[in-house]
Amino acid sequence: MAVTCRVLKIARQPYYRWLPRPVGDAELVAAYRANALTDTHRNDPDFGYRFLVDEARAAGQALADRTAWKIRSDNGWWSAFGKRKKRGRGGQPFHDDLVKRDFTADGPNRL
Repeated sequence: MAVTCRVLKIARQPYYRWLPRPVGDAELVAAYRANALTDTHRNDPDFGYRFLVDEARAAGQALADRTAWKIRSDNGWWSAFGKRKKRGRGGQPFHDDLVKRDFTADGPNRL
């Protein structure tokens, strides 16, 4: 054990304090909340985080809307109805170029 603590550059006393209880209370509550949201999202993947919050609350997990949004965002779950499509200016022009002008620059910050 002394070699491991020395290689990882941690003191032995905090390690032995951590050893009997490696998961804290806050981490355990967060895991239960994420699990409730995961189960709900797996059953209904089309709905957003507000629906997930309502279902998790019905399952007995009290959590704030922002917490559910954060968990959903971290896991990459998106509602099929709420994600906006990106609109860009790139792509092919919608009309013919009748003027025949070239608007490309020779380099950065040059006309």
